[in-house]
Amino acid sequence: MKIYTLHKKQSLPITIQEAWDFLSDPKNLKTITPDYMGFNILSGADRPMFAGQMIQYIVTPVLGIKTKWVTEITHVIDKHYFVDEQRFGPYALWHHKHFIKEIDGGVEMEDIIDYKVPFGFLGQLVHPILVRPKLEEIFNYRTKKLEALFGTY
Repeated sequence: MKIYTLHKKQSLPITIQEAWDFLSDPKNLKTITPDYMGFNILSGADRPMFAGQMIQYIVTPVLGIKTKWVTEITHVIDKHYFVDEQRFGPYALWHHKHFIKEIDGGVEMEDIIDYKVPFGFLGQLVHPILVRPKLEEIFNYRTKKLEALFGTY
């Protein structure tokens, strides 16, 4: 069983409160997801983030195939971090930690995603040519979108 990790950091010239308000609102996920992914929240985003919150999405990550994705917010420490875990969706495992901290002139945001692809050995073969590049593309889009929204550090 191979578990992969994607690790991204980004600094923005905003307050920790501004960062938290944006990142902890599930509705903003659509804003920082590429349009071609057809991201649509079905339920669970009607309240401020809390541990135990279940959020259901439809997403089209690859080849126009619509996929239902259900995540649970498992941990929340106000203005510090939150964790979302896939309960149903395209990955065999998805554990996404979001950290934010104050730095001089802004905030540093850090994402650490531990994930496992489905389909065993076949999934591992496809990982470097399809899955990993797609994840890198999505998170690079987020970086650019957040810079467009909040400025560069």
